[in-house]
Amino acid sequence: MTKTEQQELEKKALEQFMTGKSLFGKDGAFVPMLKSFIEKALEAEMESHLSDTERSKGNKRNGKSRKTVKSSE
Repeated sequence: MTKTEQQELEKKALEQFMTGKSLFGKDGAFVPMLKSFIEKALEAEMESHLSDTERSKGNKRNGKSRKTVKSSE
């Protein structure tokens, strides 16, 4: 997150807080930061998992790609 993005996030969070709007939720100020945190945490967990299985040489990561989930909606 750049300094400018951080300042914009702080400004939006303060505005939402002062007006009583939720900081989390669909249009919440913290949504981009939370999304980034979760993605980085999942990536780190995957890297850790794969480094553990590297010793066994049985299952290796073959790159990564986007997945599309189909639903009835």
